[in-house]
Amino acid sequence: MSHESPPGHQCTGRLTSAPRASPAPERDVPGGRNWDGETPDTTRLPTLVRGVLRELATDTALWGDDVWIVDSTPVECGRSRETAKRSDLAGWAEYGYCASHSRFFWGLRLHLVCTLHGLPIAFALTGAKAVEREVLLDIFHVESGLLANRPPPTLLADRNYYGRAFERGLADLGVRLLRPARKGEPERAGAELFKPLRQLIESVNQTLKGQLDLERHGGRTPAGVTVRVLQRLLALTAAIWHNHNTGGPAIRSLTAYDH
Repeated sequence: MSHESPPGHQCTGRLTSAPRASPAPERDVPGGRNWDGETPDTTRLPTLVRGVLRELATDTALWGDDVWIVDSTPVECGRSRETAKRSDLAGWAEYGYCASHSRFFWGLRLHLVCTLHGLPIAFALTGAKAVEREVLLDIFHVESGLLANRPPPTLLADRNYYGRAFERGLADLGVRLLRPARKGEPERAGAELFKPLRQLIESVNQTLKGQLDLERHGGRTPAGVTVRVLQRLLALTAAIWHNHNTGGPAIRSLTAYDH
């Protein structure tokens, strides 16, 4: 894989798995028990949460949408040089650059494929320098059943998802890519969609970061960060599931749960 992950980490198409030999579980509540009420094997929690997340996502009509968006967003894991040197995340977390906010950061990247309403379809957590287009192909190859028994999806992406081999790989999977033209390229189909698309992607990311505190996850080990990122995605999916099935006016709104 190309994600520069530490031993025991690999892209699963939804989220990187926890290492086989994890450090001591991180405590969320007094008494030494984690958020599920047990003193768990931390390798079990990501599988459990992913399963619940997928059940909720597929229980909405939105799961059948054939227009998806893809992007990655930073998951900061520390700011001091000492943290970068001594953290249990060192070797997976790394320095990267966030172009949308013009800043460097130390941590990971969450790569998210979602519907236009923000329902997570697939995702991966990688080092900050992982190449977005390579991660996306890995997601589709690992999640081999994701594209089965559905109309071929149209995928809206930014300029970082480029390259003849990359686009050919998507086409072989039955995925149609729409992205803005890069410098020196002729205008591409769907150009009128890209400005509102950028706003939509930023809106989904802001929901994760602003209301669900994605970058304030508090994880200090690979397993801890993995579970905490999954918690945010599960919360987003559960809100969309509830709003969709109860006829809520704004499907991605978390206002009713944000107090």
